[in-house]
Amino acid sequence: PHLAALVLARGGSKGIPLKNIKLLAGVPLIGWVLRAAIDAGVFHSIWVSTDHDEIEKVAKQFGAQVHRRSPEVSQDSSTSLEAITEFLNHHHEVDIVGNIQATSPCLHPSDLIKVADLIQKEGFDSVFSVVRRHQFRWSEVKKGENKMTEPQNLNPAKRYRRQDWPGELYENGSFYFAKRHLIEKGYLQGGKMAYYEMRAEHSVDIDIDIDWPIAEQRVLSFGYFGKEPLKEVKLLVCSIDGCLTNGRIYVTEDHKEMVSYDYRDIVGIDLLKKRGIQVRLISDRDCSKTLSAMQLGCVAKVSVTNKLQVLKDWQEDMGLSWKEVAYLGNEESDVECLKQAGMSGVPADACAAAQKAAGYICKSRGGCGAVREFAEHIFLLLEKVNSARKQ
Repeated sequence: PHLAALVLARGGSKGIPLKNIKLLAGVPLIGWVLRAAIDAGVFHSIWVSTDHDEIEKVAKQFGAQVHRRSPEVSQDSSTSLEAITEFLNHHHEVDIVGNIQATSPCLHPSDLIKVADLIQKEGFDSVFSVVRRHQFRWSEVKKGENKMTEPQNLNPAKRYRRQDWPGELYENGSFYFAKRHLIEKGYLQGGKMAYYEMRAEHSVDIDIDIDWPIAEQRVLSFGYFGKEPLKEVKLLVCSIDGCLTNGRIYVTEDHKEMVSYDYRDIVGIDLLKKRGIQVRLISDRDCSKTLSAMQLGCVAKVSVTNKLQVLKDWQEDMGLSWKEVAYLGNEESDVECLKQAGMSGVPADACAAAQKAAGYICKSRGGCGAVREFAEHIFLLLEKVNSARKQ
């Protein structure tokens, strides 16, 4: 049977505009679940259903096919079931739909593999995700009603200790898998049903803006970063023009060049050095006088015609694997380096080709704190590496 992953990503969001492609820990929100779906290796096709050009562009960057949904199922009042049904009407080859929510960035391929087995090998018609919670419920008393609240799942005289109570299962909205015949009858859950219990730390759902900084910390700690295990970064190579500086060159009347930089980026470089990470600089043009004036104390290579070759030479000289190399670039000349490095980033104003190749897109522009921000991102991932070693 043809199992298709389907992510619904409407352009109109009342809570957070274009939430589905807003950057979360440097990656568009939808990118986290698409990465997990692709690496799971269980889907015959992976789709994003959208009505928005920018979402379509991001979806294709992450390797998904795009179904352009109609205006009729793109309204605020439109349901997921309506959008899924429309998708099936256009794709008769699909037998099973795995509807994955874009707002669940801590989804892992291992979860999707196990759910696919429940559907394809154990014969379930529908499987949905749940999370276990230890929360005591009480009946609601509406304003003006003359009555008392009542306990719903506890005896107040004998309250459970958390370790003595298994808790309850709640839908977490991460995914809903269902066979075509159920969906055509108007159900996402039905027939022979099963739930799949996700780990609590992987159960992250972004609904309101206040969740965003919390979700970024959660995804950095518990998110899925790819098939290869993370390694400790030992070298950061940074493009000078457009990353360390804002790319502007000021020329005085006596033909001297001047550039500006952000002191926060200098602090970021110093912090990286203190953590034992080498920082090296690279540039297409001859900016040796500028570097000398900045007094950064970093190895630098200027007037470079092949940045990737220089990066390879440095990597080999230091005896590093590519997973131990980070690269911050912003131009088309940086694209191959961004693809090769184990960790890659670009400033917010980098060119489109560089943004597509990067694993992290900074909120800061070049010359305005992007180096410091990328350094902080490296530090957070180093914490993840250290946490994995302890486990």
